[in-house]
Amino acid sequence: MDQDAEPINSDVLDRIPLTARDVLEVGCANGALGAEYMRRNPNCAYIGIESNPVLAARARQRLYAVYATDVDTDPTPFGARSFDVVIYNDGLEHLRDPWSVLQRHASLLRPGGTLILCVPNVEHWSFALRLLRGEWDYTSEGLTDIRHLRWFSQKGAERALTQAGLEVQTCLSRVFDLPGAKEFVQAMLPALPGLRIVPEDLLTRSAPLQYVYVATKGAVEPLQIYSSMLVPVGGVSHVRVIEPMEALRTVPGVDAQIVQGIPASEFIGPRIFIFHRPAFLNIEGLEPVREAIRLGYLVVCEFDDHPDGIPVLRQGEVQNFRAVHAVQTTTEILAATLRAENPEVAVFDNAVRRMPEIRNYQGGPITLFFAGLNRTEDWPPYIEALNAVASLVGERLFFRIVGDRGLFEALATPNKSFTPLCDYETYQTLLGQSEISFMPLRETTFNTCKSDLKFIEAGAHRVTPLASPVAYDASIVDGQTGVLFRDPGELHQRLLRLIVNPEVGRAIGDAARHYVATERMLAYGVTARVAWYRELWARKPELDRALAARVPELFSSLAPVARFGFDVTRL
Repeated sequence: MDQDAEPINSDVLDRIPLTARDVLEVGCANGALGAEYMRRNPNCAYIGIESNPVLAARARQRLYAVYATDVDTDPTPFGARSFDVVIYNDGLEHLRDPWSVLQRHASLLRPGGTLILCVPNVEHWSFALRLLRGEWDYTSEGLTDIRHLRWFSQKGAERALTQAGLEVQTCLSRVFDLPGAKEFVQAMLPALPGLRIVPEDLLTRSAPLQYVYVATKGAVEPLQIYSSMLVPVGGVSHVRVIEPMEALRTVPGVDAQIVQGIPASEFIGPRIFIFHRPAFLNIEGLEPVREAIRLGYLVVCEFDDHPDGIPVLRQGEVQNFRAVHAVQTTTEILAATLRAENPEVAVFDNAVRRMPEIRNYQGGPITLFFAGLNRTEDWPPYIEALNAVASLVGERLFFRIVGDRGLFEALATPNKSFTPLCDYETYQTLLGQSEISFMPLRETTFNTCKSDLKFIEAGAHRVTPLASPVAYDASIVDGQTGVLFRDPGELHQRLLRLIVNPEVGRAIGDAARHYVATERMLAYGVTARVAWYRELWARKPELDRALAARVPELFSSLAPVARFGFDVTRL
């Protein structure tokens, strides 16, 4: 079975902190939830407990370790181990004494650890309707599953968590049939006043089929992170904004949202606003930053390309990097350039959110994949070598070109396909169905500052990277996790070898995938991101003063002293 087709509670999955090193799932069933989480955090030790031996055997093939035992009588079959996260995904209601087991497992959480609980709601309207109609009975699944031994309301579940020594951070109501709930409440309206029940309260309590709780061992420090985002083109917004913000949201206490505009907020704790690839030109272009500062944000610029290569930034004096508190980028080379404008620069490597299914090297022709924005000057030096190899091997080589019509038309072979610039999901699908990713870059200042994103994307899919040294020689181990070429002759030789000996390319692809899984997952950088934002906020008065010294125009219309801790009128 394709694991992607298995039903997984995404509301639980998306709340498992990606910072976890050790996770315990109580009632892990066949391990589907844990297997999906480990595709996002492969270095995690994900342990399951499952009483059904058949399901436990299946889960054992997927997870770090699985114990087939009755958790009521044997709550800690793994010994004295501690955990960052404990998960009950529709499992607590199956226990004879859930309160004792919950307390035992909560005690195993490390300081600041997280417990995630998904439980059915005994107050659900369908439950009450069956009782009123005299139709209540056990079923083989769902709310009235015959295996359910205990029942929880919202208050009852919260009380169980509190009694276990945990602090409830969030509660998500999972509502699947709101019209049905409204119809039930409407039918009950005549009786509600006599029962002293407020209709709105009844709807709130009876609509959720389940509740998903996030509780922590000890208090968590809140952190609010908002980010703007360019219209997604070529995956840039996904890799630098969408996926990092989703990863940050898994950390308890962190509110990470992509927004349009700069929202006002009553929140008085640490708040960060990130401008994604902005174009703050001249003094007149500073209004968005001024507004963010007025609303109390610490302002960060997210930028992942050398500004000299961005046409819009050639139209005036660029304030992107001077007129913010700090900058985040992708490579140390680019960071060195940006530090000339602002000393507060952090490097967060591009990373893979999730390890995909392997879909290549299944026999048949070798497919060479090429995609990229603004690459029209990078491939021409190699077109003769590509055509020469294509002529030699014939149908054994197929070209899959995305976005670059010029390269597609220059290939002198019928064995090719063209896809116009597409969405990121389509791009990933086409990449994963290929065997070789062709990644040429000329040696320019702009290209030298680029990240190795295409390498790690290819590696995640087990696609063999075939790249120039520019931007890739620091991360690709030539002949082991990829293949580097320095001139057309070397490209000809190395591409031909990969086609004639596909087992060589497959082994390199396997090594690249292993490197990505162990070193370059988005999960591995979440802790550093959160720590940097908190450290910046702790120094906000100092950073405010430095920012005002660099660009005093930002503060010219703002109130002095009260908000910033210094008098901007004295600058």
